[in-house]
Amino acid sequence: MTETAKAGLLHHVELYASDFRSSRSFWGWLLTELGYDVCQDWDGGRSWKRGGTYIVLVQADEKFRDEPYHRRRPGLNHLAFHAESRDHVDEFTEMLRARDVPILYEDDHPYAGGDDHYAVYFEDPERIKVELVAPG
Repeated sequence: MTETAKAGLLHHVELYASDFRSSRSFWGWLLTELGYDVCQDWDGGRSWKRGGTYIVLVQADEKFRDEPYHRRRPGLNHLAFHAESRDHVDEFTEMLRARDVPILYEDDHPYAGGDDHYAVYFEDPERIKVELVAPG
């Protein structure tokens, strides 16, 4: 892909964690399942890459760890990833349940985003909402 074709595409996302070990376990599993590979690893940080996009997880500085994240405050609300298919969403939902990952909007699952939006919504250890959505 040329640099011009990359213009406007997401380069990376960086997430700060209050409990790096717990978040690294969650994001490591999730991103590996979605085809990302570990790109960098350092004390208090790790990144995963797929294609031209990477996701970075870093241990938050101690002085900021007591300020809890809430997705309804200004800032990041959620991260949404493409699923391969509806079956992929269903399989992923079962894997999430087996890992005791909180599934959001259980009563409306898998149509919590509307009748034409087949997805699973769940939370990471910091309560960041994550979505895996099937193609339309």
